[in-house]
Amino acid sequence: MTDRRTAIVTGSTSGIGHGVASNAICPGHALPPLVEKRIPGTATARGITGQAVARDAPLAARPTRRFVEVDRLGALAVLLRSDAAAQITGTAIPVDGGWTAH
Repeated sequence: MTDRRTAIVTGSTSGIGHGVASNAICPGHALPPLVEKRIPGTATARGITGQAVARDAPLAARPTRRFVEVDRLGALAVLLRSDAAAQITGTAIPVDGGWTAH
């Protein structure tokens, strides 16, 4: 999967000139507020705890066993826009709790 993402990012940079960075943030399963709000209802409907709902989510294969925090995706976007990331371009960056590496 990462190879396809890298190909898309690399292809998007061809012909756009120098000084333009093109990167892709590739998030895993995030827990945005809309999904988080559904957990109590799902737990009640299934007769289990909210923790069990989150555990049953597709997190078991992730080394961190946690959802990706939406704020961390935003922080990465800010970093990529900063001077600190001036030499980062044409890269697909997985933020998936170790799923890609696992």
